[in-house]
Amino acid sequence: VLGKVLSCAVDGLEASLVSVEVDVASGLPLFAIVGLPDAAVRESRDRVRAAIKNAGFSFPVKKITVNLAPADLKKEGSAFDLPMAVGLLAAEGVLPLGSTAGSALRETVIVGELSLDGAIRGVRGALPMAAAAKRLGFTAIILPLENAREAAVVEGLAVYGVSTLPQVVEWLNRRQAIAPTRVDVEELLGRGARYAEDFSDVKGQEQAKRALEIAAAGGHHVLMMGPPGSGKTMLAQRLPTILPGMDFDEAIQTTTIYSVAGSLRASHHGGGDGGPPLIATRPFRAPHHTISDAGLIGGGQVPRPGEVSLAHHGVLFLDELPEFRRNVLEVLRQPLEEGAVTISRAAAAVTYPARFMLVAAMNPCPCGFFTDPRRACRCTPPQIQRYRAKISGPLMDRIDVQVEVPAVPFQHLSDDRPAEASSTIRARVVKARAAQRARYAADGIRCNAQLSSRLVKKYCGIDRDGKRLLELAMRRFGLSARAYARILKMSRTIADLSDRERIEPSDVAEAIACRSFDRGLGDRRMEGTA
Repeated sequence: VLGKVLSCAVDGLEASLVSVEVDVASGLPLFAIVGLPDAAVRESRDRVRAAIKNAGFSFPVKKITVNLAPADLKKEGSAFDLPMAVGLLAAEGVLPLGSTAGSALRETVIVGELSLDGAIRGVRGALPMAAAAKRLGFTAIILPLENAREAAVVEGLAVYGVSTLPQVVEWLNRRQAIAPTRVDVEELLGRGARYAEDFSDVKGQEQAKRALEIAAAGGHHVLMMGPPGSGKTMLAQRLPTILPGMDFDEAIQTTTIYSVAGSLRASHHGGGDGGPPLIATRPFRAPHHTISDAGLIGGGQVPRPGEVSLAHHGVLFLDELPEFRRNVLEVLRQPLEEGAVTISRAAAAVTYPARFMLVAAMNPCPCGFFTDPRRACRCTPPQIQRYRAKISGPLMDRIDVQVEVPAVPFQHLSDDRPAEASSTIRARVVKARAAQRARYAADGIRCNAQLSSRLVKKYCGIDRDGKRLLELAMRRFGLSARAYARILKMSRTIADLSDRERIEPSDVAEAIACRSFDRGLGDRRMEGTA
């Protein structure tokens, strides 16, 4: 007897339909799974056998063959436990194939991991599975209660969250009703704009705040350099509070990445049955400097998204930048330029989106006090040069905004007057971003940082005075062609913050000032110590 159940397999960020075919025939007891299963799928036979017995059903002592079609698609993970058990019960007649149960099986996608007692556990990738079910024309999906709200953000699909195998059997036989899970996506997106941090907490550092405002308005990457305790980490943590709120498409893309990575339920954003099923706040990822290149970019034997993809549409903060290994930092070049990362393996290549804002922080020297006028630096010039040389020129060239964050003087720390709030800064950023989205509506980009060379020529024209100023800067500081283009992009952003369509020489001058390290920050002081 053949039982057939429809399920899904996740490949990268996409899900594909898998037909779980269960054949029960007379013969010596055997439970075989075919169709390119991985180790977790092959182990399903033990979980399925125990779950069926402990849930009160009889397990057939026969030859059982499970085929996962298409056979040339690799199957990974534990999400096939539940469809295998349901297919086996259908083949045994517990779910009559000619009745309403058989009709429900043809119209419903089923995924879930089984415990040995018949309980159903959460799985990775519930959101892309639900999206695939909707795209392929199915009307319903059965999945773990833990993943129900996550999948329910897909409109036009009935999502049934279940907690035990008997509950699934009773629902398919139409002997028990399960209410479809529903979520209010608009309410989730509106709730997502709340942050515990605020720029009003930061005393002083007006130049750094202005640099972060420019970066947020144009989506530019930032590097901050200053002595310990100057507020670099504090500033970086508050950058998401001045970024525009996420729209539905951005939230879906980011949530899909977390779902595939298995990080949605474990993240501070919540997930599962008890927390928000949609990541509606911009991610802020701050990996430790001991991270590997695979942890940062993604990879593994079974490719998983790395930190750059988990920061998609948000902020990736690298504190103590020179302490990261050189090979780890160099792999950032591709995602910084292209907004995506491709992980290639012998069997296949997977591409994950990685459109993030890089915010890096570093000390000016190994001891940290080279630029601090109040404390003496103990480092020699060769030590300082080796320390800064850990960051390659090509990587530094890709960072638009480079700003010094000096030590905060006492009068600023003791000032009781409230600093400018994040909401006020965000209002200016949102207005500038809205102007950019309207300007680039036909070009398929969202902000100035994404401008290609062709679009820079089209949208970032400057007058004669601006060209003369930029030419002088390039000659004096030895700027590269990439730095030239990035200065023009920042000039466009500064003009947008001032609500001007035309770029003025003052915008170019401020953009050049934002490239502190191109201008040799601290070099003259280092020469004086030699």
